[in-house]
Amino acid sequence: MNSKSPMGQGFARYRSAGIASIERRLFLRQGLSLGALALLSGCRSSDELQVETLLRAISGWNDRVQGWLFDPGKLAPEYPESAITRPFPFNAFYGEEAVPRIDTAHYRLELAGLIRERKPWSLTELYALPQVSQVTRHVCVEGWSAIGKWSGTPFRIFLERIGADTTAKYVGFECEDNYYTSIDMASALHPQTLLAFRYADQILPAKYGFPMKLRVPTKLGFKNPKHIRAIYVTNKYPGGYWEDQGYNWFSGS
Repeated sequence: MNSKSPMGQGFARYRSAGIASIERRLFLRQGLSLGALALLSGCRSSDELQVETLLRAISGWNDRVQGWLFDPGKLAPEYPESAITRPFPFNAFYGEEAVPRIDTAHYRLELAGLIRERKPWSLTELYALPQVSQVTRHVCVEGWSAIGKWSGTPFRIFLERIGADTTAKYVGFECEDNYYTSIDMASALHPQTLLAFRYADQILPAKYGFPMKLRVPTKLGFKNPKHIRAIYVTNKYPGGYWEDQGYNWFSGS
């Protein structure tokens, strides 16, 4: 159990062996300015700790700048259904054969943190929420993108329904496949951010995140968690599965 989890012992976090430090550095370098790279040129390549510390500091600075620049009223492009990518790609940190199978009858979405009404939600209750649809582009950090149709309840409506403190900094997610991530509150309240229950007008298939995924078209794909089992609101930085391995946290698309 990761002691940083605001959900306590009830939510275990997956820890892989991690990616090699050179991969983390290469990822972080993608967001660096020429000036930052010039600073790195003064570091000896053998000084792993010094380089890693500097890169993480710059990544944190990039997060802050992206947060300042984020426009909560600017919408991501939406597309006609004729533009949908068929088939929509499967993507996860494991193979499709390892997709979790959820017991629909016993599933409950758990809530914690800075939330007034923390009762668990069944799928029947979640499906009864008002729903909208969007056809938006999923942008993967690996360099590919795909367009899909997602339907669900605007996350803002859900947060308001459960009495979440929308002045808090972060919303965190724990998933049935032991993935975890977090987003800033401004992105959580964005009008296109959905708790998605359907894909292409069908109940969300297991490979796309059943029973629900967060659809955030203003962020890179790894910020769109699938198989969500818990949501919490906090002012303490929650990190994330890939973010804790060096990926940029804000990761706007």
